[in-house]
Amino acid sequence: MVAIKKFIRINDRIRVPQVRVIGPDGNQLGVMAIQRAIDLANQHELDLVEIAPSANPPVCRIIDYSKFKYDEEKKEREAKKHQKQGKLKEIRLKPNIDEHDFETKLKHAATFLKKKDKVKINLFFRGRQMEHIDLGRKVVDKFIKDIQSDGQVEKPPMMEGRIMSFVVAPK
Repeated sequence: MVAIKKFIRINDRIRVPQVRVIGPDGNQLGVMAIQRAIDLANQHELDLVEIAPSANPPVCRIIDYSKFKYDEEKKEREAKKHQKQGKLKEIRLKPNIDEHDFETKLKHAATFLKKKDKVKINLFFRGRQMEHIDLGRKVVDKFIKDIQSDGQVEKPPMMEGRIMSFVVAPK
């Protein structure tokens, strides 16, 4: 994942003739020449930071740049904390699965779906089982029917070599 850095212009890097200035206490000081705004920031021993570069004229604020940068990073960390990355969990089945084992696998899938994870169900055929794909199809159809209350089929069952697989997403 590549982090995109937003470049923020401060002090002498602001290259426009006039800016709208917001003072250190938060009230507007009006539109003024860039040099006057920088001098005003220096009087307060703070930085002139461009907040809204796309506005006309650009909006700048007299604040401590390092504190501003720290607060922005803190907001980003807080936003990341509340994001949930949905994972893809996998469950493996075989065509001659016993009833109790089937119920256990179904409960696991339901648990994953309740945690908002997607579930990929793989049904493996071994040896002569490839000649009885219809038995595996029955197991898959039963699984889909039983899991309907917790999720919906996102990708329908497909054969890929010796594996029949499908994906179930949470509702």
